[in-house]
Amino acid sequence: MKVQRVRRRVAHRRGRSGQRVLMAEAALMGGAVLALLAWELPSLRREVRIWRMAGGFRAGHRYP
Repeated sequence: MKVQRVRRRVAHRRGRSGQRVLMAEAALMGGAVLALLAWELPSLRREVRIWRMAGGFRAGHRYP
């Protein structure tokens, strides 16, 4: 009877585990940015409305 060895890919796992950590961190950061944007969206819209009522870019030096 022939005994087969189990091949271990240790070298490949090292690189991929680092990639998995980076991808997980990127996903977490992306989710945090999206959550912050969703949280701040109403106030940003309100600020844009106020800025447009004040004249926007055309106001120039009227409102320092």
